[in-house]
Amino acid sequence: MERAMLRVSLRDQIRNVQIRRRTRVTDIAQQVAKLKWQWAGHIVRRKDGRWGPKVLEWQPRTSKRSVGRPQTRWTDDIKRVAGSRWIQAAQNRGIWNSLQKTYVQLWTSIG
Repeated sequence: MERAMLRVSLRDQIRNVQIRRRTRVTDIAQQVAKLKWQWAGHIVRRKDGRWGPKVLEWQPRTSKRSVGRPQTRWTDDIKRVAGSRWIQAAQNRGIWNSLQKTYVQLWTSIG
């Protein structure tokens, strides 16, 4: 539908990035990554005693993951950008917001 409005055919071989630039439509993957980053910071900054922040800091008794290629954890890609002390980094909104763009780029490049 989007291509039809621009009068562009698949034979023209125009990349999606170029089409999004013309139509000013945001990439949904970037939006999802941005919202995940913001939500992670929001959960960590909570001080009302809910489970969210406690679960993120919890270390299981056996810190081993399964053999082979282990499933990635929800926080693994956040740690890649903000480091292992990402929970402390999230407490400072300035630092956290400055890392958001890097996270979005990394997350969308991974797929």
